Amino acid sequence: MAKIFGFTLTESEDFFSGAPIYQNPKDTSLFLSLGRQVDVYYPLRKRSRATESFVPSGEILKKKKTSIEILPDECLFEVFRRLPDRETRSLCACVSKRWLMLLSNISGNEFYSASENLRPENVATVNETDNKVENDGHLSRNLEGEKATDIRLAAIAVGTASCGGLGKLSIRGGIHGSKVSNIGLKAVARGCPSLKAISLWNLSSIGDEGLIEIAKGCQFLEKLDLCQCPGISNKALLELAKNCPNLTDITIESCANIGNEGLQALGQYCSNLKSISIRDCPLIGDQGLASLFLSTADTLNKVKLQGLNVTDMSLAVIGHYGRAVTDLMLTGLTNVTEKGFWVMGNGHGLQKLKSFTLASCHGVTDVGLQSIAKGCPNLKKFCLRKCSFLSDKGMVSFTQAALSIENLQLEECHRITQLGLFGTILNCGAKLKALSLVNCLGIKDLSLNLPSTTPCKSLQSLSICNCPGFGNVSLTLLSKLCPQLQHVNLSGLSGISDSGLLPLLKNCEAGLVNVNLSGCVNLTDKVISSLTKLHGWTLEVLNVDGCSKVTDSSLVAISENCPLLNDLDVSKCGITDFGVAALAQANQFNLQILSVFGCSALTDKSLFALMKLGDSLLGLNLRNCNSISTRSIELLLAQLHRCDILY
Repeated sequence: MAKIFGFTLTESEDFFSGAPIYQNPKDTSLFLSLGRQVDVYYPLRKRSRATESFVPSGEILKKKKTSIEILPDECLFEVFRRLPDRETRSLCACVSKRWLMLLSNISGNEFYSASENLRPENVATVNETDNKVENDGHLSRNLEGEKATDIRLAAIAVGTASCGGLGKLSIRGGIHGSKVSNIGLKAVARGCPSLKAISLWNLSSIGDEGLIEIAKGCQFLEKLDLCQCPGISNKALLELAKNCPNLTDITIESCANIGNEGLQALGQYCSNLKSISIRDCPLIGDQGLASLFLSTADTLNKVKLQGLNVTDMSLAVIGHYGRAVTDLMLTGLTNVTEKGFWVMGNGHGLQKLKSFTLASCHGVTDVGLQSIAKGCPNLKKFCLRKCSFLSDKGMVSFTQAALSIENLQLEECHRITQLGLFGTILNCGAKLKALSLVNCLGIKDLSLNLPSTTPCKSLQSLSICNCPGFGNVSLTLLSKLCPQLQHVNLSGLSGISDSGLLPLLKNCEAGLVNVNLSGCVNLTDKVISSLTKLHGWTLEVLNVDGCSKVTDSSLVAISENCPLLNDLDVSKCGITDFGVAALAQANQFNLQILSVFGCSALTDKSLFALMKLGDSLLGLNLRNCNSISTRSIELLLAQLHRCDILY
């Protein structure tokens, strides 16, 4: 004892040696303060024991640590890999971040590999069950902004393994960056071998190391989406191509370090590649695209190229080797000229092309467009955006040559005039079903002498939006050419009025189903009343947003004549409580969506009418209806449980 506390005693002076200190401990003479007359009782006593052990450290005694946390990671790793099932592992992962990260770094094939206490038949059974669950991969997880961290990825990797396996994972960094690193991707790679689709957006902190782990651990991967990942290079793409033969869908956007070598690897190893989308990657050029198309000519059917430094050579390769391509989108290819589109059309390789979108390509001219029409005989949908060199002549020539075209869309093609519009309708094949013009400023409302010809009876959908020069004259001419219209969108045409729209309504023989007149500020109740009487039996969707001259009379006509109407937008119209009450009193009315945004004349008196409409309503927009009180809004929220109310 003296040695423990650091002082010196002789052998005879040491503490209690096992014998009595005094021969007669009850001898009262030993107690000087007590007189002989005092009777003292001495009960039997045992020597006190120390209840806890002490370990000296210098001059300070410290309590011994008995928690499992004193084990190093290597020991805990060996403990965790012997856990019997995934449910148990998930429970252990909830103990601490340390345990979670350790468990997330154990891959499936490392469990039970050194289990000596389990019978072989039990190990085989458990592994078989685990693999069955693991390979299912039906779960999806999405992490965004601050929620995207390595800890959460580790939790997903461990947790999803016990309930079906992770199949889809999306990680999107926030505006302030992301806390996801290669460590998080490594956890996913080890814990989610059933992963089939991964999307990585705006993750500047990840690099090749993390994606290479994904490539090695998730070999069933089918879909890869990389956006704004500057740390990813050709090295990672090469490993993905080698280890993930099932890759079919790849998107690469704003990845500054991915270049031609990466595309060459995809073409060489991904024999099942069906879809490729590449945008704003400065290192990708003609060489990479040529290698990709040469290797995937028989499988690649969907291609999207945007903002790349490619030339006419790439278009020539696509036109010759795009034998399987059905969907093609080319946007912002500023280095491509008219020659490139001419060669692509004459390559005769795009025989299966059905959908083609061209946007912001200065090389699109009348000559190139005619070549495309001849080289793509099965083209059904064609969309042209911001093609500033395309004229009326090119459009008419295209429609004459493209005999299979069904859907034609023109947006911000300012050289297209009224002649191009009517020439397209008159010369299109018998299959054209939908025609759309948006923001085409070249159209002027001129009176034309159209030749007597057969109307385009195949055209069912017409959209002319935000073309300020389009007015009543053009609309009257159009009404003679399109008798089978069912869907009409004239939004943003402030130049049309009742006199221009009425002939179109009268000449539509099939019955209008969807009508959008938003922003047509000169329309009145007269034309809405005629619309409901002529087409109320087929009308399902009506939008008159911003038509301030539309009042309660239109709502009364709608309630009386439109039993099939399910979507009505009368935002910023001149309606009052009376009009809403008329809607609520309609028989066989099945309205599901109602928007009265900005209708300041509506008050609390509409409360009961809205509640009655609520029997069928799924969506109600009451924003900027300032005369409706908060109390009424609260009552509607309490009453209309299944209706999504915006206020």
